[in-house]
Amino acid sequence: MTAPSAQRRKARLPPRWFVVGFWHGHRALLRLTGGRFGLWRPKPGKWGTLRLTTTGRRSGEPRQVVVGYYEDGPNLVTMAMNGWAPAEPAWWLNLQAHPDAVVETREGRREVRAHAAQGEERARLWSRWAEIDENLEEYAARRPTETAVVVLAPREPGGPAAPMG
Repeated sequence: MTAPSAQRRKARLPPRWFVVGFWHGHRALLRLTGGRFGLWRPKPGKWGTLRLTTTGRRSGEPRQVVVGYYEDGPNLVTMAMNGWAPAEPAWWLNLQAHPDAVVETREGRREVRAHAAQGEERARLWSRWAEIDENLEEYAARRPTETAVVVLAPREPGGPAAPMG
């Protein structure tokens, strides 16, 4: 029999109300400080945060969200996890309709085009997330569908926009 201290504890998530409240508080902090607080760079073994501005798929209006990311060469990588809730996050649905977006990091603003990683690219990027978050597989198992790994690739400033869908 394995000693209790040697057994891995089950990954726990905070209650949904806490997760949603934290998101709202984080966005408010960014707004109130003009972006001086609330964004940080990824560090070895840790993710960073960025502010993502998408175009609303129904409204056509700008929509902002703060998401975790890490860098993969010139690309920024995040996951469409919605706090591990079953529904797809609105920002990911918006990017599927309008893949061109803007991100703000500690280094500044950049224009990006989003796509869902597939095949070998997804496997490689997912395993990198698993290095950052040891509970990734357990959290992902809570969702009824596969969690999209979203790549935010640089695009030319003022370059052609994605076709409106």
